[in-house]
Amino acid sequence: MKRGWEIKKIKDICDKASSNIAQNKITELDGDYPVYGASGYVQNVDFYHRDTPYIGIVKDGSGVGRVNTYPAYTSLLGTLQYILPKAGHLLGYIAYALKSLHLASFASGAAIPHIYFKDYGECTIPVPPLPEQERIVAELDCLSSIIEEQKEQLKELDNLAQSIFYTMFGDPITNEKGWEVKTFGKEFEISSGGTPSTSNKQYWDNGDISWIGSNMCQNAVIYENDGKYITTLGLEKSSAKLYDEGYVLVALVGATIGKTALLKIRTSTNQNIAGINVPKNKEYNSVFVFYLLQRLYCLFEDIGGDKFKMANLGFVRSLPLMSPPILLQQEFASKIEAIEKQKELIKQLIAETETLFNSRMDYYFN
Repeated sequence: MKRGWEIKKIKDICDKASSNIAQNKITELDGDYPVYGASGYVQNVDFYHRDTPYIGIVKDGSGVGRVNTYPAYTSLLGTLQYILPKAGHLLGYIAYALKSLHLASFASGAAIPHIYFKDYGECTIPVPPLPEQERIVAELDCLSSIIEEQKEQLKELDNLAQSIFYTMFGDPITNEKGWEVKTFGKEFEISSGGTPSTSNKQYWDNGDISWIGSNMCQNAVIYENDGKYITTLGLEKSSAKLYDEGYVLVALVGATIGKTALLKIRTSTNQNIAGINVPKNKEYNSVFVFYLLQRLYCLFEDIGGDKFKMANLGFVRSLPLMSPPILLQQEFASKIEAIEKQKELIKQLIAETETLFNSRMDYYFN
C-alpha cells in the first residue's frame, strides 16, 4: 500500500439515494432539467432531484451495474441508484473505482436482474489522498476521451460511406435516379443455415469450421467469427451451410432482424440468417448489395408482430433490388474499400488505447 492510501468500504465513503421517477409518468412534462435512464437521456422536465454532480448506477433490468456520472440539476429514473461520494472523495475517482468492481456480477434475479447497495457497498477500494485522486482521474479521463474521439471517427467514416452511396445511387426505396429494379430472389441464390444438435459432442468438439449466429449481423464486415466452430460431421448432419467470402448475410429474426453482414471469411451460419450468393451473379458487386440492403431495413421494420418479428426467405427474395451498372457499383466498392482500411486502422488504435486504459484501471484499483 502506498503511503497515505487507505482501504475503505464503498458504504463508508458514499451515501445512496433512490428515485421514484417512472418514465410513463413524465411524458407530458417539459422544462429545463434533464432526466436520464439506463440508455441515456430521456427528456426534460420542470424539476430536478440533485443540485450537484453525482454518480448513477443501473440497479435493475438491461444494463444492470453500469456506472456513469451526471451533471447537477438533473434526475434519474427509478431503475437507477444515486451514489453520492462523501467529502474528501472525488466523484470521478469513486466512479472509476465502482466501474472496476464490475457490479453486474452482483446481480440476482433471472427475469429482471437486480443489484443492491447492501451487497456492493461492502466492497473495498484503495483511496489515495485527494491530490492523487485528482491526478488519477485526469489520466483516466484523458484515455477515455481519446477512445471516444476514436469511436467518433469511426462513426464519421460510416456516415461518409452512406453519403457516398446516396450521392451515387440515391434512395433505393424511392429510386429517384430511375435505376432498373429487380428482386433479390430473381437475381441471387438465397438460403438459410442451421444448427447442429448441441447434445452431440461429435458435431462441436474440436470443430474447425466457422459457425456464426445472427448476432454477428451488425451492418458490418465480418473478418473473423466469435469463437464458435463445428465439425465436418456437424455440417453434414445438419442444415448448416458454408458461405464463401463475398456472401451478404441478413438476420431473419430477433434483435438484429434486418441487419446485415458482408463476409470476408468462409463460414457456416445458423437458421436465423439468410445467405445471399452475390458473387455468383457478375452483374452485382457484394459491397454495393451490402450497403443497398442496409437501406432496406425499414421494410423489415414494417413486418407485423410487435413483440417478436420474423422474416423468412420468401420475404428476402421479394425485396426490391436497385440495379445500376456494374462499373458504377465497382467504383463505389473501391471508395468503400479505402474507407474500410481507415476504419481498420482506427479500430486497432481503439484496441490499443482500451488495453492501456484497462491496464491503468487494474494498476490503480486491483
